[in-house]
Amino acid sequence: MKKLITFIFLSFIVSSYASATESLISVESKYSAKETADRFASILEKKGLTLFARIDHQKNAAGVNLELRETELFIFGNPKIGTPLMQCAQQLAIDLPQKVLVSKDADNKVWLTYNNPEYIKERHEVKGCDPVFKKVSGVLNALTNAAAK
Repeated sequence: MKKLITFIFLSFIVSSYASATESLISVESKYSAKETADRFASILEKKGLTLFARIDHQKNAAGVNLELRETELFIFGNPKIGTPLMQCAQQLAIDLPQKVLVSKDADNKVWLTYNNPEYIKERHEVKGCDPVFKKVSGVLNALTNAAAK
């Protein structure tokens, strides 16, 4: 009986873990961090997306005599894409506008990282808006891959 209870408990943990969606999606870039960031900014402009902020965390760290590998955060969006998300679940606005992080890791690899829309959908328990989330996923995938490849 003890083995059965342990088995059921472990099965529950494994099934809960397996159904969880990864919260972040990362795309490796073949370019330097600076070039990747500049490419990403250029793509946003060409696509007509609004760049609300480009935050250079490495520069900010240096300003207080601290070191940080190259790390830039882009905050951007488009009401035509963001508004339908908020219509599905208004509290989702806490996760908007969209963000993409360009960073260099300890192995000198450069990454573009963003919040997985499927994770955000689960986080806010959104039902019935799959086409909107699919569109957002496609846009983020296209933007990051264009900057990285």
